[in-house]
Amino acid sequence: MGALHYVFHGCSIAQMDKPEKILPDPQAAGLTEQVVGEDQNASKVTLPIVVEKPLTVFLGDTEIVTAMTIGDHPEYLAEGYLRNQRILLPSDRVEAIDYDATLGVVVVRVSDIAEARVAGRRIRTSGCAEGTMFESFMQEMEKVRLDDSGTLRTSDLYSLTSAVQKIPSLYLAAGAIHGCVLARGAEVLAFFEDVGRHNAVDKVCGYMARQDLLGGGVWLYTTGRLTSEMVLKAVNMGVPIVVSRSGFTAAGVVLARRANLTLIGRARGHRFTVLSGGARIIRDQEARQGQDTSDKQGEKQGGKQGESQGND
Repeated sequence: MGALHYVFHGCSIAQMDKPEKILPDPQAAGLTEQVVGEDQNASKVTLPIVVEKPLTVFLGDTEIVTAMTIGDHPEYLAEGYLRNQRILLPSDRVEAIDYDATLGVVVVRVSDIAEARVAGRRIRTSGCAEGTMFESFMQEMEKVRLDDSGTLRTSDLYSLTSAVQKIPSLYLAAGAIHGCVLARGAEVLAFFEDVGRHNAVDKVCGYMARQDLLGGGVWLYTTGRLTSEMVLKAVNMGVPIVVSRSGFTAAGVVLARRANLTLIGRARGHRFTVLSGGARIIRDQEARQGQDTSDKQGEKQGGKQGESQGND
């Protein structure tokens, strides 16, 4: 794959009545490679393994970060990362994004004013691209409190989590991956995956920016832990409700309560736990007694991978 150029004129690429729906494409070239090994009986096995590759993000001429990623949707990941780290402010308009897959480089082009804000600052990291500006970012976001808008019906929660388990994904094909779903009610608007949950949620942020979506009308489902970083990103995106099939950290709960964010964890089957913002939940469907919470559909489709999406 060579270079790609995304240009945004006037309105964003999807200022439409209905936002573009994005789902995983586990068959896309370069996401996995076949690796030969042995099982517990010393029998030969061949498995699809997720491929990690470095992606370096530039804001104009300034190198910002290098992250390990699966490499899909680099334009969403780059813009989302810059916005979630408050390097790009809500008023900053992205003019174009250039991506070169051969070099593993994505260049986000904005106004001279936005570029001058980070000129001469070189921020390097690896892995999930988390924590590079965490202290200043956290101090700024601690002052933010979401309004009371946004609700989540339990019927929509149950419908969406069941539907997500059946969507073909890289996790079901190879495991070792995290997913983030942006939903409106029970409708999946976008489903992104990556090796780190922070990369996946940054792709959601970039998608929201490109689609001109306001946070109050949508909610976020993630397979990753509800940590302080995940809470801060959700607050920055204006998403009032975050649901995870995994658990919480104490810092994440404290920040969610302070920001008036609805935080729902351990959401499997018809069970979940709410530790913040419970007033937004409309219990219009009772949990079925004895409902299996072991994610049978995911286990069947995930086959012999045996990996949980709830772990980093």
